[in-house]
Amino acid sequence: MNTLPDFCASVPLDKAYRLLNHGPTVLVSSAHAGEHNVMAAAWSMPLDFQPPKVIVVIDKATRTRALVEGSGWFALNIPARALAQATLGVGTDSALTTPDKLHRYGIHTFTPQESSVPLVQGCVGWLLCKVLPEPRNQQTYDLFIGEVTHAWADSRVFINGHWEFDQAPDDLRTLHYVAGGQFFVIGETVKLHT
Repeated sequence: MNTLPDFCASVPLDKAYRLLNHGPTVLVSSAHAGEHNVMAAAWSMPLDFQPPKVIVVIDKATRTRALVEGSGWFALNIPARALAQATLGVGTDSALTTPDKLHRYGIHTFTPQESSVPLVQGCVGWLLCKVLPEPRNQQTYDLFIGEVTHAWADSRVFINGHWEFDQAPDDLRTLHYVAGGQFFVIGETVKLHT
């Protein structure tokens, strides 16, 4: 599929950091030379506002790492509760030893017209990122910096530049990995006025 889902709305780049600011687990997708892959990552975060930047740890031993280094692009996909088992599966199994892992865990992708990097269906947020090369950080710490070039979110839960989970079905709440196969899902909103 090469079009965005109906509920997928563009997010202004000055609000893109808000997609990650609450600390969700992400699915890192990548493509290069006709191959694509998806892996889970618990260590990612927004880094800067203008232009928007993110950081993510991508281990040297992963197939995703080779694809990201080959293409210079990756996407951070924000999975929700409905993708918990698939997220654990693609985070546990490597494409190097389990080449059919995306099929095995029911991961389906679509490709936006802006890029060849696949985005994961069933997520609630997507950030398309161009690698800002920092060879020392990449080799020493497996740390990649990406400039966000496009961002989208599920309009059922990201409304007017903010996450709105309180009225959303549980399956649309984001995942937060704590280790050992255990996730939390985002909870109740506490709004304070300043």
